[in-house]
Amino acid sequence: MDQLLTGLRAAGEPTRLRLLAILAKSELTVTELTQILRQSQPRVSRHLKLMCEAGLLDRFREGSWVFYRRSQAGPGVKLAQLLTGLIPAGDQTVARDLERLEAVRTARAERAAEFFRANAEQWNRIRSLHVPEAKVEEAMLSLSAGRKVESFVDLGTGTGRMLELIGPSAQTSLGIDLSPEMLAFARATLEQSGVEHCSLRQGDLYDLPLQDESADLVTLHQVLHYLDDPAAAVAEAARVLRPGGRLLIADFAPHELDFLREEQAHRRLGFAEDEVKGWLAQAGLDVKEVRHLPPEGGEASLTVVIYAADKAGAETPRRAARGELEGVR
Repeated sequence: MDQLLTGLRAAGEPTRLRLLAILAKSELTVTELTQILRQSQPRVSRHLKLMCEAGLLDRFREGSWVFYRRSQAGPGVKLAQLLTGLIPAGDQTVARDLERLEAVRTARAERAAEFFRANAEQWNRIRSLHVPEAKVEEAMLSLSAGRKVESFVDLGTGTGRMLELIGPSAQTSLGIDLSPEMLAFARATLEQSGVEHCSLRQGDLYDLPLQDESADLVTLHQVLHYLDDPAAAVAEAARVLRPGGRLLIADFAPHELDFLREEQAHRRLGFAEDEVKGWLAQAGLDVKEVRHLPPEGGEASLTVVIYAADKAGAETPRRAARGELEGVR
C-alpha cells in the first residue's frame, strides 16, 4: 500500500504525467527532455529523481550521458503502465510534447545516418565476404521460432538489428553494447522501425547487468570474433539464461582474411566448431543444432556458423501478467 501511494504521489503532477507519456515512447536524456518540455534542467531533473525513487522510471548511464525511460522492471512497472494508459489520447499538451519528441528523434536519426555513412564502406565490405545477411537472419529467426520468450537479450547489439528482428516476438527485449556510438545508432534505428518496447544499455559482456536466470533467449550475433575472451562471454551469457532458455551464436568459421585484424579490429579469424561446442559445454549448455552457411559467389570467402544451445531444465511458462525483463540491476 505504501509503495502504491508513493507511486501515485510521484505521478500526481502535470509535468510528471507528461514525462510518463514521453518516456513510454523513447529513452531520453535530461537535455532532450528539457527541449521537449520547455522547462529548465534543474526542474526536470527534480521531477525525474522523484519518479525514479518511486519506481516509475529507470535511470541508466552511457558514458557521460544519463538516459531515462518508463520503468521496465520492478514493482513500479504495472503502475507506470496503467497511468500511461489513462492519459487522454487527445490531450493537447501531450500531443505537442510528442510532436517535439519526433523532432528529437529526427535529429537522432540524422546523426545516426551520418555515423552510418562514415562506416558504411567497411560494413558493406564485410557483408560482401559472406552469405547474404538475409539468410543469416532467416536462420536466426527459425532457431528462435516457436519458443516462449518473455525476455530477450541481445549481447553486443551493434546496430540493434537482432532487436528489430526478434524483439517484436518477445514481451521485453534488451540490447547491451559497450559502444555509446553503436547504442545511439541502434536507438535511432529502432525508433525509425517503430519498435518501442526494446531497451538499450551500455554494458560489459563479461559482467552483464543482469541477474542469474533472467532471460529466455540470448543472442551473440557476429560478436565473439571481437573479444579477447569469447569463452568468458559465452559463460556469462549462459549465466543469465533461465532453465530451458536458448543461446544463439552466429560467427565465422576459421578463415585466413588477416586484413580484418587491422581494418576491422577482429581479434580472432573465426572459430572451429569443436572450440565453440567446448565453450558451450563448459557453460552448461546443450548444443541442439549447428548450421553452416557457406559463402555465395563473388569475393565471398567467409562461412557463417550458427549455434543453438539450450540450458538444461523446463522452459519457463509465459506469465500473462508480467511484461518486464526480470533482473535488470
